Amino acid sequence: MRIATWNVNSIRSRVDRVTDWLVRSDVDVLALQETKAREDQFPHDRFRELGYEVAHHGLSQWNGVAIVSRVGIEDVRVGFDGMPGWGDPAAAEARAIGALCGGVRIWSLYIPNGRTLEDPHLLYKLDWLAALADAGRSWLADDPSAPIALLGDWNIAPFDEDVWSVPFYEGRTHTSPRERAAFQAVVDAGFADVVRPHCPGPGVYTYWDYVQLRFQKGRGMRIDFALCSPALARRVTGAAIDREARKGKGASDHAPVVFEIED
Repeated sequence: MRIATWNVNSIRSRVDRVTDWLVRSDVDVLALQETKAREDQFPHDRFRELGYEVAHHGLSQWNGVAIVSRVGIEDVRVGFDGMPGWGDPAAAEARAIGALCGGVRIWSLYIPNGRTLEDPHLLYKLDWLAALADAGRSWLADDPSAPIALLGDWNIAPFDEDVWSVPFYEGRTHTSPRERAAFQAVVDAGFADVVRPHCPGPGVYTYWDYVQLRFQKGRGMRIDFALCSPALARRVTGAAIDREARKGKGASDHAPVVFEIED
């Protein structure tokens, strides 16, 4: 089974790119982030025409997550236990959706950005990740053999090799010690990065900002990840980042991340 994650930065603007990519890549399950669509705005029919079912959670023109699957979608869950909200009063945002697809518990996750190191949104991001680590630890305590994939845009580059310039990101979000520790806490809860072993070394990125020709200059970040439970990680046979999907007019600023598992 081929599984992928992709921050598409508006499904309505890029549905042609996404559906064309699904056909080319032969992916069975795709986790989407930043759909930027309400439920009534999501182009369900375009995916149904290709034989995919969709579970989508979107509340406005911001955020939004979805799972697209041609191997079934069952037991859909919006959000996870303990997931914090944002605002006053705090309300849950459209940042997490889970479903059982082909026997694998897939989570599409859009972790908060953090904005700046002084912004209250950074504390929200850290709380959000702490709650995810707690939830993941609980899932594995209930069933250590559960096949679980935490997929999405984490808005964190956990290692120096995951950014094009360490000095450039000093004093900024995405690489701060607290954010990296929060990412590591999810790993420590029992979830392994299954893509890094197949895509090692510096210069391997999943995101390139639109400004200053960052993509053309190779100035990117690796912030999109597939973290898998032990039982699922053992089944991974390969992984890749599809940099070609970032090319051309109208592309998302993220590239799809793909991995394969044996039955």
